[in-house]
Amino acid sequence: MVNIEDILPVYKVENDSILSRQGDVTIAFKLELPDIFTMSGQEYEALHHAWIKAIKVLPQHCIVHKQDVFVRAGYHGSLSDQQNFLAAASEHYFEGRPYLKHTCYVMLTKQPGNRKAASSGYSGLMRKSPVPAQALNENLYRDFTEKAGAFERILSDSGLISLKRLINDELAGTKSKAGIIEQYCFLQAENERPLIKDVHLKDEIRIGSEHCQLFTLSDVEDLPSLCGSRVNYDKYSTDRTKFSVGFASPLGLLLDCNHICNQFIFIGDAQKTIKSLEKKRLRLQSLSAYSRENAIARDATSDFLDEAIAEQRLPVKAHFNVMTWTNHADSIQEIRNKVGSAMAQMDAAGKQETDGAPQIWWAGLPGNAADFPMNDTFDTFLEQATCFLNLESNYRSSRNGAGIRLGDRLSGRPVRADISDEPMQKGYITNRNKMILGPSGSGKSFFTNHMVNSYYEQGAHIVLVDVGHSYKGLCDLVGGYYFTYEENNPIKFNPFYIAKGEVLDIEKKESLKTLLLALWKKENEHFARSEYVAISNAVTLYYQHLAKDPAVFPCFNSFYDFLMNEYLVVLENGKVKEKDFDIGNLLYVLNPYYKGGEFDYLLNATENLDLLNERFIVFELDNIKSHEILFPIVTIIIMEVFISKMRKLPKNVRKLILIEEAWKAIAKDGMAEYIKYLFKTVRKFFGEAIVVTQEVEDILSSPVIKQAIVNNSDCKILLDQSKYQNKFDDVQELLGLTEKEKALILSMNKANDPAYKYKEVFISLGGQSSKVYRTEVSPEEYYAYTTESSEKAQVLEFAGQYGSMEKGIAALVESKIKSKQ
Repeated sequence: MVNIEDILPVYKVENDSILSRQGDVTIAFKLELPDIFTMSGQEYEALHHAWIKAIKVLPQHCIVHKQDVFVRAGYHGSLSDQQNFLAAASEHYFEGRPYLKHTCYVMLTKQPGNRKAASSGYSGLMRKSPVPAQALNENLYRDFTEKAGAFERILSDSGLISLKRLINDELAGTKSKAGIIEQYCFLQAENERPLIKDVHLKDEIRIGSEHCQLFTLSDVEDLPSLCGSRVNYDKYSTDRTKFSVGFASPLGLLLDCNHICNQFIFIGDAQKTIKSLEKKRLRLQSLSAYSRENAIARDATSDFLDEAIAEQRLPVKAHFNVMTWTNHADSIQEIRNKVGSAMAQMDAAGKQETDGAPQIWWAGLPGNAADFPMNDTFDTFLEQATCFLNLESNYRSSRNGAGIRLGDRLSGRPVRADISDEPMQKGYITNRNKMILGPSGSGKSFFTNHMVNSYYEQGAHIVLVDVGHSYKGLCDLVGGYYFTYEENNPIKFNPFYIAKGEVLDIEKKESLKTLLLALWKKENEHFARSEYVAISNAVTLYYQHLAKDPAVFPCFNSFYDFLMNEYLVVLENGKVKEKDFDIGNLLYVLNPYYKGGEFDYLLNATENLDLLNERFIVFELDNIKSHEILFPIVTIIIMEVFISKMRKLPKNVRKLILIEEAWKAIAKDGMAEYIKYLFKTVRKFFGEAIVVTQEVEDILSSPVIKQAIVNNSDCKILLDQSKYQNKFDDVQELLGLTEKEKALILSMNKANDPAYKYKEVFISLGGQSSKVYRTEVSPEEYYAYTTESSEKAQVLEFAGQYGSMEKGIAALVESKIKSKQ
């Protein structure tokens, strides 16, 4: 039994550096790597070159130790009493969802030039007390710090990685939080309280109750014949697209067990290395006649030297290992199989270390890389060595914690995806408008329900225009206004209503004039200037009349009465001629909307009047989309409602209008110009316009969609496009999608986890940030969003039985769970 502090190679931690007893100085960085499944082949190549450039600036006798820690963890959300029904259901559903938590560090170690190289037989682990050595002098330390700064800047400038230098407390830890040295020694998580465990090294490495195994890539014979910055990921590739992941990804997030990936690159004296290899080549030359193996080794050494000199390559020594652990002894064989399979995917044949495992594990301790046994390294060039670095990490939530709750593609762990504000701040997009494209059955309406609910939870005002009753369940659940046309309950509005304390402003007056002229004149009929003035005066005088007589209820009926009585007198007193304004004709044409007329219900509503302050409004137009009279009037009212919200609500309140398949009908009835106006100006009022479309042909055939919407929607959301993959080039050209985005889109739903029910969604933000997410929801959310007729009927039945949508959905989910037991 040895006390670990007696042999611990770390002398002290100061100046945000680790100083070893042998005089080695280590500077450590925490890295944020790009999200997995989001980079193209060119981006992998660019990141690979960035690593090469960064490592080349480091001085001789320097070691790059990259340590990726993958720990199985469970998702823990934030449950609170303030959450609504669906948000709380979501947090309960995902609580404990398993995933691999990834933390990445890079440690740069500068060792003294006279330090004796370690080996398996000459390791600090085997000495009872390390002999202190002279530390680096001040000038060498200053030079090393400057080079480390240059290393950090080069990687940061790639735009793909961010680095943060670790400070003293993060290196050494505090009383309440373990530093990276303790985390490695005792296999602790980043935010765990420090806990000292026994470390057993005889026969096997055992830390506390965890059984550890070490697998290495330390011999040239075990390495793949070819390596690169990326490799094809067959699960997500198609006949037309090749999907890229990092070359070392099989040993990273794709290896589903607790493990630490250690990657060592040793930068020695290049000239000395080349001289040593020249001697080896000459020795092999003289022995080549005795053995074919010697001749082959001579040729390989000669090729290596030729490339080093001709291509100006930097020769380095390298070593890569994976340490796994589990507290279940019966799962050890399963983990061995997983690691073996992962290495086979890289075309490598790693070996499980036994006798030399403790020395390699000990050298992985942060700050102790210089004690690595050099007999377990191999000679290579920097370009090849960097191919084995892990380049990816987990999906991250948006920094502001806002946005839609979607799922990590690998595990389904919830992440917040801000697709509006953060991309604007980063300059990815210049407007918040969105276009959603997905064929029938792709989960388009389901995703849209989920997105709209996320906006509603964050305080947005939402206006939805639908033609399929896709939002009835969500609207009932949040208590919004649902306008639809049924024979026994026709659609009703009251555009004349003004709430108490409000006044007739220019916007309201203009929208009423537009409505009255649309009721009076057909689209192809022109109106005279005198008629416009007369209508304008009528509206102004009507509201003056209301102010004088508060008993009059503002609606179309009272406006019609005003026209027949007071305004007729005003016109007669003003001697307005019939040719300038024919009020008789106006009254006759508007009579069907007056009490007793065919459409007397349309403009005389006495409920759902305060549309300005109502946060969730759905206009369901399915039954009137072909009605020549009702449809144009309803669309004008919808636009008036949203423009009123745009201009009157505070600027810090988000306003959202979403037009489902109804845009086809709207675009035909003279509303194309309005849609163009909306998409160009809504961003100035902290608003966003969203259009949902189903068929690719719709985009190609509609000039409104093609020009106004596509060009002014920086966020493009696509669902399963597999049925269009053979004609996807047209969509790609039209939407301006890159080859990387094409590969992402066609990879959707190709390898979904059968343990969970979900579909995937692709989101592109100005072409600069593109990802595929899971749209996975809790059962409660599923029944609130579902568009399946039988399921909707079930939800309504339970809602009627239990008195509300919320109680009905909760009871329905409970009954489904019981039926499965």
